[in-house]
Amino acid sequence: MKIAILGYSGSGKSTLARAIAKKTGFACLHLDSVHFLPGWVEKADEQARAEVQAFLTAHADWVIDGNYPALCRAERLAAADAILFVALPRVSCLVRVLRRTRTHRGRVRPDMAPGCPERVDAAFLWWVLCKGRSAAVRRRNREALAPYAGKVVRLSSQRAIDRFLAEFPASLHTISSPPAR
Repeated sequence: MKIAILGYSGSGKSTLARAIAKKTGFACLHLDSVHFLPGWVEKADEQARAEVQAFLTAHADWVIDGNYPALCRAERLAAADAILFVALPRVSCLVRVLRRTRTHRGRVRPDMAPGCPERVDAAFLWWVLCKGRSAAVRRRNREALAPYAGKVVRLSSQRAIDRFLAEFPASLHTISSPPAR
């Protein structure tokens, strides 16, 4: 089984991916760890795409979290048996970002590239609260997911995430439409 997880920054994509991987034994890839080099330097798209492509080829069962359209998104979504879109409210995402910053301050999170210690700045907070949920971003999400509407599960609350995990894999039968917001 292949599961792609997309969603808003701070919504818990990586935490959900780790939980599914732990429960199933599936290989897990966090795209944040592929996208960056030490010191928060972005990798060349070609290098990062090659790493993602190698992961897709190497594993029969996987869970991949992250948006990054340039990192084989079309391939990930087409190959996925299920696409989870995590769409928690803005304030919930902000609280999660602040909590993980406090928990991991100065250290590298398990889902990040080596040499990228946890940090938060005004630009990232603006992304979490506004720019990452702009009309253009929501439109691009809808357009990217529309061809796969039959395999999209939208998770809009922590309760929905908890229920999904508790009932997994049967919860994959709760397919909904692509995210509108």
